[in-house]
Amino acid sequence: MNPARGIFLMISAITVFTIMTAFIKEAGRVPAGQAVFFRSFLSIPVILIWMKMQGEFPAALKTNRLGSHAVRSLAGSVAMGLGFAGLKYLPLPEVTAIRFVTPVVMVILAAIMLGERLRMIRISAVLVGLIGVVIITAPRFSSGFANAAALGAILTLGSACMAALAQVFIKSMSGQEKATTIVFYFGVTATFLSLFTIPFGWVWPTGYEASLLIGAGLVGGIGQLLLTSSYRFADAGVLAPFTYVSMLWSLLIGYVWFAETPTWPMMAGATLIIAAGAVIVWREQQLGQGNTAERKVKAKRWQ
Repeated sequence: MNPARGIFLMISAITVFTIMTAFIKEAGRVPAGQAVFFRSFLSIPVILIWMKMQGEFPAALKTNRLGSHAVRSLAGSVAMGLGFAGLKYLPLPEVTAIRFVTPVVMVILAAIMLGERLRMIRISAVLVGLIGVVIITAPRFSSGFANAAALGAILTLGSACMAALAQVFIKSMSGQEKATTIVFYFGVTATFLSLFTIPFGWVWPTGYEASLLIGAGLVGGIGQLLLTSSYRFADAGVLAPFTYVSMLWSLLIGYVWFAETPTWPMMAGATLIIAAGAVIVWREQQLGQGNTAERKVKAKRWQ
């Protein structure tokens, strides 16, 4: 283990993912489904090259968990599409802040699907996180639901919930599937599913838009590999707090690139959500692997 190296790789991955998101936001005329296609399809060669370099190809393509991969990939694909759609209506930092609610929702889903216990600390963290979401989104619904900002908030919340569902399935497969296997099947599934959005209005991108989409796909694939590699050098509990670096990058990129100024409700709500997420991560570490066997038994119902 090399925690310093793991932290460096995690920060690099989060930085790359934030840049990828900015590319998608800049290509705002391109429909979300089309953006998902470029993001997913162009990441597949990067993943395959990485498998080959690690000596995992073609062994990593084999799996006995196609059902879990299918549901995880479906949830992840929907999460990506909703997240890309939300970028059209909300500032980048606000989308990032709302997406931080994913681990909070994951606690609820893990209790339902994996049989994990909801103790007082987790319940309190969930409540704090939900309060943070209310603080961020309330101004968007002040004039009702029939406005662009409210739609953006709904789409982004939906993205966070679907991402949490995907994470629950990843959790159920932990220790049984290689990270590269999970990433590969997600990329393939997302690419396939995105093609069904063609009838809803794909556009012919300009040269600039095409460069943004291609960049998002390649950068996204690289980011996924950096993220996967980070866990080889440090425990998840050590790395998790550094995922919140994306908030800093989102604020900087949003201000410099998109002239987006953060609001006080957004900052206050983000602080509560980040605090709740940090508590949940800390609690996960405290509990350790005590519930691993029970989780695997519960997970079989969802395979």
